[in-house]
Amino acid sequence: EKQLVESGGGLVQAGGSLRLSCVTSGFSLDRYDVGWFRQAPGKGREGLVCTARSFNTAYYADSVKGRFTISSDNAKNTVYLQMNSLKPEDTAVYYCAADCGLYTDYWPYRGQGTQVTVSS
Repeated sequence: EKQLVESGGGLVQAGGSLRLSCVTSGFSLDRYDVGWFRQAPGKGREGLVCTARSFNTAYYADSVKGRFTISSDNAKNTVYLQMNSLKPEDTAVYYCAADCGLYTDYWPYRGQGTQVTVSS
């Protein structure tokens, strides 16, 4: 069973940074694309980033490109999302996902989410 557990959310001022972590189990990071999406109150799901292992790259949504960076430590089975230059509109619950597809809005395996709140 694939499991993902996010942490690292919290309250930060606009312009600040946070690093989210996602500890995974039940699958190998070498075999699945992983990514992050978010959902703000009253809004739909927004895909942020998904890796493309076969191309050794990652695809980012325009809203976070240049500010957010995905990385992983396969030895620790952990995926990270470094978030810089945070804006109030980044406030949302952030979810880690496996076997994702950014452009297909495909996030079949996900964690429980971690709240990020950015104050102005």
